[in-house]
Amino acid sequence: MITAFQNARIFTGEQELNNQTLLIREDRILDIVAPSAVPSDARIIDAAGKILASGFIDLQIYGGGDYLFANEPSAQALRGISEAIVKSGTTTYMITLATAPMELYQEAFDIVHANPHPALAGVHLEGPYFNPVKRGAHTEHLIHAPVADEVKSLLKASKGVLKIMTLAPEVCSDEILQLLIEGGVILSAGHSNATYAQAMHGFDQGIRTSTHLFNAMSSLHHRDTGLPGAIFLSNAYASIIADGIHVDWQTLRISKQVLGRRLFLITDAVVESLSGTHVHVAAGDRYTLPDGTLSGSMLTQLDAVINCVKHAEIELAEALRMATLYPAEVMQAADLGRIAAGAKANLVLLDESLQLQSVWLEGKEVVQ
Repeated sequence: MITAFQNARIFTGEQELNNQTLLIREDRILDIVAPSAVPSDARIIDAAGKILASGFIDLQIYGGGDYLFANEPSAQALRGISEAIVKSGTTTYMITLATAPMELYQEAFDIVHANPHPALAGVHLEGPYFNPVKRGAHTEHLIHAPVADEVKSLLKASKGVLKIMTLAPEVCSDEILQLLIEGGVILSAGHSNATYAQAMHGFDQGIRTSTHLFNAMSSLHHRDTGLPGAIFLSNAYASIIADGIHVDWQTLRISKQVLGRRLFLITDAVVESLSGTHVHVAAGDRYTLPDGTLSGSMLTQLDAVINCVKHAEIELAEALRMATLYPAEVMQAADLGRIAAGAKANLVLLDESLQLQSVWLEGKEVVQ
């Protein structure tokens, strides 16, 4: 069965199309055609002038619904998180784990491996190979420099579900970086006090991106630009938390002007959890540790897109790319983050106020 989306403003990831019809079949995008070329037996969905875009991609999110995966690593929690995230418009995500004992990572890997979900792309480990000076909300006594045997064990235990790892370039040898890259892990520089030279060396060794720009990293100083300066002057991507709290709107705007298509959105979202290893307290418009340290956002990716448009003077098409096309490029996933023939039929329908109307995950409409 072919489904045809008519009368939509189609944001493909490259351009906006009007007076065109999007065709999907099963879990894939079939084509974009003129209305006159729609098959006679297609199921018609009238978008009534609304915005049709690729489903959002979030490469760093800790939980959703009532579940924080690190505190409740279970199939039920993973299912609940996936359902909540998809209903918010995010159709691809990396479940993220903070610095924790290796036993928790093993348990989480096993659960993710045994419970696939079409929105779940893998695991992002944020830690434990950090510079403790920039630990942020992470548990200090669990932070340590990596050794080869531990990294090999970690890769073996992950059974291929470990996809991204945030680490500090200055605490990792070239050997460690290459072990992880050869193991299929995307490396992201973060929680780092690296000098400019240390950070650039890490990028030269294959670190592809960086984690929550400006948060938990060395400062952009006029005598040593540190990790931010290396990000700006390299070819690396950078994620950013666009809530006006982790960075202010002017910093978001400046970063976008400097980085262009290398800047993408993450939520770094958590849920309130008042017990367990990872405690997050809801504090108005953010989450904190009990001592007040900022520990996560309340964002959805759609919130982040809206904030980019409303507060940072970023055009809608570009803000959408920051939550779709650019994170897909970080993943090197050609069938995600765009509306094109052969891509996954992961879609969101938004009204003119950018309020979410509908979500399709691999061609199936998600019940809101």
